[in-house]
Amino acid sequence: MMKKSGTHVLTVRLCEGTVCSSADPSRQKIMSKDSQMRAAINQKLIEMGERERLKELLRAKLVECGWKDQLKAQCKDVIKEKGLEHVTVEDLVTEVTPKGRALVPDSVKKELLQRIRAFLAQHATL
Repeated sequence: MMKKSGTHVLTVRLCEGTVCSSADPSRQKIMSKDSQMRAAINQKLIEMGERERLKELLRAKLVECGWKDQLKAQCKDVIKEKGLEHVTVEDLVTEVTPKGRALVPDSVKKELLQRIRAFLAQHATL
């Protein structure tokens, strides 16, 4: 997402884990600026208490749409399949995380994105 604010352009990437494997120094510089911007936004969200409010909203929406129950069922399936004695927490997290992310409804993602955009519009001094 790009937001123009006067002569400044604010680039916000909401997806985590983006890897830059390019040896191109200009690409690395962009990624570094992106990381700095992401860190500044995160800091502002924390300072203003908005990050906690967003986390609470996310928790409530995920429970409301049945996501938590679906993820719990996925965990039970993995444990049944592999056996309780053969599953570590790390195994469970590794196997269930991609499924859990995919199960988050688009409507929940859109609402969170809208809230973050509104927050950034209100606090555009970053």
